[in-house]
Amino acid sequence: MTTKYIFVTGGVVSGLGKGVTVASIGRILKARGIRVAAMKLDPYLNVDPGTMSPYQHGEVFVTEDGAETDLDLGHYERFIDENLNKLSNVTSGQIYHDVISKERRGDYLGGTIQTIPHMTNEIKRHIGQMGRVSKADVVLVEIGGTVGDIEGQPFLEAIRQMRKDVGYENSVYVHLTWLVYLGASKELKTKPTQHSVRELRGIGIQPDAIILRSDYPVDGGVLNKIALFCDVDRQAVIPMETVDTIYRVPLKMEEAGMGDYLVQRLNLTPSMAHAPGMGDWQAFVDEIDHAKESLRIGIVGKYVELEDAYLSVKEALFHAGLTEGWDLQIEWISSESLEKGRELDRLHSLDGIVVPGGFGYRGIEGKIVAARYAREEKVPYLGLCLGMQVMTIEFARHLLGSDEPNSTEFDINTKHPVIDLMPDQRDLADMGGTMRLGSYPCELKPASRAERAYFDCDFVSPVYERHRHRFEFNNAYREQLQAAGLLISGHSPDGRLVEIVELADHPFMLGSQFHPELKSRPTKPHPLFRGFIQAAATLHRNAQKDEDVQAVRNSVQA
Repeated sequence: MTTKYIFVTGGVVSGLGKGVTVASIGRILKARGIRVAAMKLDPYLNVDPGTMSPYQHGEVFVTEDGAETDLDLGHYERFIDENLNKLSNVTSGQIYHDVISKERRGDYLGGTIQTIPHMTNEIKRHIGQMGRVSKADVVLVEIGGTVGDIEGQPFLEAIRQMRKDVGYENSVYVHLTWLVYLGASKELKTKPTQHSVRELRGIGIQPDAIILRSDYPVDGGVLNKIALFCDVDRQAVIPMETVDTIYRVPLKMEEAGMGDYLVQRLNLTPSMAHAPGMGDWQAFVDEIDHAKESLRIGIVGKYVELEDAYLSVKEALFHAGLTEGWDLQIEWISSESLEKGRELDRLHSLDGIVVPGGFGYRGIEGKIVAARYAREEKVPYLGLCLGMQVMTIEFARHLLGSDEPNSTEFDINTKHPVIDLMPDQRDLADMGGTMRLGSYPCELKPASRAERAYFDCDFVSPVYERHRHRFEFNNAYREQLQAAGLLISGHSPDGRLVEIVELADHPFMLGSQFHPELKSRPTKPHPLFRGFIQAAATLHRNAQKDEDVQAVRNSVQA
């Protein structure tokens, strides 16, 4: 079967949710038994997001093969439940690098290198490669940015050419736009969408389908007007009102007829009915609607002003909480505030503490404060990558009665480098793409909390988890820390690299050198997150019992 392509562009404003749109389309197609793959074309000149500040671009999502990619790939994986790879994220920086490298090698035989055809051909090569390697029936392609951005023009030109290359019957253009609401007249205005479509037409792209984002209900008159003025089938004009959770989007899209339209338009052959295929997803969303008790979980980091910096962590907590029957109230706590002695009281009401990954010294002492509080007060703690290193540093300081233990990332001259640079990283000068990246095996220690958490979710040792770091647990301190109660419950198959640590005398204080949040799925939460939520729920229930007992005592005394 010839690979089909769905190209998703955005208009009017940025931030409309093209990533969630692509992920949702993938979900409703996969529910029909159609094999799907997804990729994002990013117009910025960075080679990848690996060296970009989270304030600039949110979290960096790492794939199984170690690619540092845009956070939208996290949406793709969570919705489609397929592991993506380095082919799934292409930037202008990569395209320029590839074209210039070929020119330097003489591949163009002395020709003048131009945006068209050389850059556009390279973009098309990447798109076609995804189709060939994935063997998917449908490849979903998101074009980052907004129609009209100068840096996105080569990508739009490339997908315009793709229709000529693969044929009308094998390609669909989907345009996502924003319906502007005027409060004074209390009406939705379609003119910005019409202008956005006209901009696309100006470069030779006629949308086949238009998805209309809005904070207000979209009536039939608006849909008919868009269909008429933008020359799109009425069936292909899809209203998409803002919803309370992104996981409801595939259901709304299916309800609006998007799945049936794409099957008909691309002449796809579903292997199953969509209703059974969406059954587990429907059940997941139904569970969101059920009233539940809440757990208060603190995420302690230095980028908490931008929640997207920890997007996968937040979603993984949500998945685990829902599976265990709890709503979550996330408390975003600045590690910089904690290290300055502020907001310490916010730790006291938490049922669990998560310290996620990160780089650099800023805010580290605040994270150590959070780890110390969790250890001393027996509050469930989950440390992710840097959070595991912070937990190790804090325990070593407690053991030695000194603030000297540290990571050489933060103090190159520390007398006790319990976290140190990997030997093969010492002489590297480049920052991008030079870390321990991607999936590596982890052997689990029998009868440990980590092993039980994985076993309860039907995983057996070794497990494979994704990494993104340079610094490691220093084995010179392994025996000393173990003797004091730090259990190494996960390690590399050769035993050289520490992957998981936990405290033997704590209800749940566990840190992983890897990023388990990257492999959590809505209907299949990660085992470590489930174990953490279970421990937080136990603390919450015990605290409620204590409060009830105290209330009874007070009433008796009265």
